[in-house]
Amino acid sequence: MINSLLIANRGEIACRVIRTARAMGMRTVAVYSDADADALHVRQADEAVHIGPSAVRESYLQGEKILAAAKATGAEAIHPGYGFLSENAEFAQAVMDAGLVWVGPNPSSITAMGLKDAAKKLMAEAGVPITPGYMGENQDPAFLAGEATQIGYPVLIKAVAGGGGKGMRMVERAEDFPDALLSCQREAVSSFGNGHVLIEKYIQRPRHIEVQVFGDRHGNVVHLFERDCSLQRRHQKVIEEAPAPGMDAATREALCSAAVRAARAVDYVGAGTIEFIADASDGLRADRIWFMEMNTRLQVEHPVTEAITGVDLVEWQLRVASGEALPLSQDQLSLRGWAMEARLYAEDPAKGFLPSIGRLELLLFGGATGGRIDTGVYQGAEVSPFYDPMIAKVIAQGATRNEARQRLGEMLGGTAVWPVKTNAFFLARALEHPEFVAGQVDTGLIARDGEAMAVPPHPSAAAMRRATRELISNQPLAGFRLNSEPARSAIFLLDGQATEIALEGGGSDRPAGSTLVIDQGQAWLLAPWRQDGTGGSASSDGQILSPMPGRVISVEVSAGAIVKKGQRLLTLEAMKMEHTLTAPFDGVIAELNAVAGSQVQVDALLARVEKEVQ
Repeated sequence: MINSLLIANRGEIACRVIRTARAMGMRTVAVYSDADADALHVRQADEAVHIGPSAVRESYLQGEKILAAAKATGAEAIHPGYGFLSENAEFAQAVMDAGLVWVGPNPSSITAMGLKDAAKKLMAEAGVPITPGYMGENQDPAFLAGEATQIGYPVLIKAVAGGGGKGMRMVERAEDFPDALLSCQREAVSSFGNGHVLIEKYIQRPRHIEVQVFGDRHGNVVHLFERDCSLQRRHQKVIEEAPAPGMDAATREALCSAAVRAARAVDYVGAGTIEFIADASDGLRADRIWFMEMNTRLQVEHPVTEAITGVDLVEWQLRVASGEALPLSQDQLSLRGWAMEARLYAEDPAKGFLPSIGRLELLLFGGATGGRIDTGVYQGAEVSPFYDPMIAKVIAQGATRNEARQRLGEMLGGTAVWPVKTNAFFLARALEHPEFVAGQVDTGLIARDGEAMAVPPHPSAAAMRRATRELISNQPLAGFRLNSEPARSAIFLLDGQATEIALEGGGSDRPAGSTLVIDQGQAWLLAPWRQDGTGGSASSDGQILSPMPGRVISVEVSAGAIVKKGQRLLTLEAMKMEHTLTAPFDGVIAELNAVAGSQVQVDALLARVEKEVQ
């Protein structure tokens, strides 16, 4: 058995591998870039080695640095996780040549499945059904256009070295083919250094179904059933589930048997995934499901397979890499209930899913029976611009599909992140889409209806009441009063937008400070609105605190300056609004931490005013 393991990855998957490796008694070694110096995987490993600057090409893609780290720490084996170097045959071979254990398939298997056209030819020879199309060497545009006409429109142009939705174009009409081909080839060359394409029939109601396979060095190959990954946005998986809805026993047997034949065709060792595309216009049928590609690594969505089989796939990887046979035979594997996984990203659906970066001041995951969170971050960590913005994988399990779906919705609804934005509410709405509820998802669902799902929710009345109770219970803001009589409502700033909120039982008319409204997987900043038009938070001891994350756009005073009550001290830009922070009383600037142009977090101490001693 392996005694020490280096994980050549970062984030969630590095933490996932560390968890199992340590449970098996292995010493773990992490690698990290400048941006990840204080990352969770670095904290969890027994030892960590710095491998370069933040950019992946200068760190996590530097195979030589990773091998040097393994040598320096005495690691016996390298686990590549997913992404980065996980499907790089040259790196796999270099690991083996260095006398280390490669926790993955043979380099020859990676090479065989690395190019889509060659892989499809190999699968056809092995009796695995493939999508109708052209995969030849002739790349003449006129010839390819003729092949597209013969296949019948619509067709899909795909870069043979592509992946992640890049180098892919759907063409509906012959007249659009030349421009689409040129565009696809340009992107393929830019992304993969290879402009070679294949053409295949475009499936009108496609479902993305994949089978988890596992092989060892003793000739054993098994499948661990299928996953459905049809809910996608721009070819990126959003929610995955296992098993696939609508899959009958006969179709499952045909599909999974084909996946095992595919794995055997390349003498596959370790964890792999055979991806299929299904024409679901008439339900799932064995004769309308075709091989698409193979991923020669562990998949992001592997937890749903673990949930329905009771198997730790990382443990299997480490045992097989150590030379052991598969722990279970095919007849010992069975399905147990249903599982779903949602990918929680630091992105803002309301702004076109733009990445949202910054410090995770609040990180709260909703709990549920049968729930699991796989994450690579912690409260207080930074979401950097250098890597994939995944915060966590949220996984729910249930006896039935509907139970798993409802539990996942509860987990997402109870999730709160601040000030970084997430797609939690978008995911929760996707779970409630009628087609998803009915198990009739195809890969075009989000493209058709996703715009409505991306509209940010408003906090519920109950959530607002909870937040205002907390806000009003805080220390009152000296001198702040909405009306001369006890107020029954007050004006607040909700993420910078003025809103009137009823106060329970009349309530206090002197709210102060700020709090968060947490509801539906979202967090909103709630702060009192100052009647004089000023914003910000100032305590009775003169502390000037930032009411929300933002940018200081001007500082009107200097340290030691004498100020009058109400005098403008600085201006903060946040939530597309300017907020003026003023002196709470006559005094002197005893402390000044604000600098024009700087970014500040909520409740950051910007300045402190002291009363002058008489």
